[in-house]
Amino acid sequence: MNNNPLPNLDENPELREKLLRECRLSPGEIWSDPQGRHKVGCIDAADSEQTAHLLDGACIDIAVHDPPYNLVIFQERSVEEYINWSRRWMANTVDNLAADAAVYIWLGADQNKGFQPLPEFMIMMREFHELTSRSFITMRNQRGYGTQHNWMAIRQECLYYIKGRPEFKVQYTEIPKVLKGYYKVVGGELTENSERGRSENIRPGNVWHDIQQVFYRMEENVSGCYAQKPLKAIERCLLASSQEDGAVADFFAHAGTTLIAAERNRRRCFTCDTDPLFCEITIRRLEHLRKTGKTGWQNDNAFGITC
Repeated sequence: MNNNPLPNLDENPELREKLLRECRLSPGEIWSDPQGRHKVGCIDAADSEQTAHLLDGACIDIAVHDPPYNLVIFQERSVEEYINWSRRWMANTVDNLAADAAVYIWLGADQNKGFQPLPEFMIMMREFHELTSRSFITMRNQRGYGTQHNWMAIRQECLYYIKGRPEFKVQYTEIPKVLKGYYKVVGGELTENSERGRSENIRPGNVWHDIQQVFYRMEENVSGCYAQKPLKAIERCLLASSQEDGAVADFFAHAGTTLIAAERNRRRCFTCDTDPLFCEITIRRLEHLRKTGKTGWQNDNAFGITC
């Protein structure tokens, strides 16, 4: 395993300046996949003209958004500004949804500041009458942050909405059914818990505790990206709520995980980021997957440089 990771790219201006010279996109530009499946835009998700240009008439079957919500955001914008900004990119999402579509939004809560922006965002989402709230998913992290004077924060939240009546395909975890002795009458017959399911494994609920948090020893790790979602989590959303060749939108590409999930599961992905560095990482990650079959660089980096 190579040991050549990048530091967080938002905290190292000298390295950023160096790597920006390697980026093929400038603000406002869009990269089209040579194989004709995906697009990556260096654009602002809150700009309706730019997102329309990215989508180029495609109707979104599923949106999986992971907007920035870490503590840094609250030093730059007030909660009100954050929600107003979110309202714009959410409107751009809804305006381009298919008649039957799913929307997943990963969003956190600052437990030291009144749990913002999660409750404000949830209330704002009620303005979009086309959408129906379906579930509030929690994904458990193996590691977290906290102090000796509070509970360790080890969770990430995901809001699930639908438009119309999209198909939902039941998924299963890799956890075998071990609960015995739960009996229920079905069709006049008394059945045991393990007899009623179609799989030997349990279904995931809205608390996901079976997905490994990304860290440097995992193949899918993309160093330099401070908020990478596990590939398995995004694939679970796509497999449950979209069909092959369906259009997937992710307006906050970051490490490119949604695009990789779409590529691996035969979906078309339209993704973007305002930062040329994350756009370049997203494109390189796709190229790396197609060339090597690997989903990331483990403890190496996308640019092949020594830090």
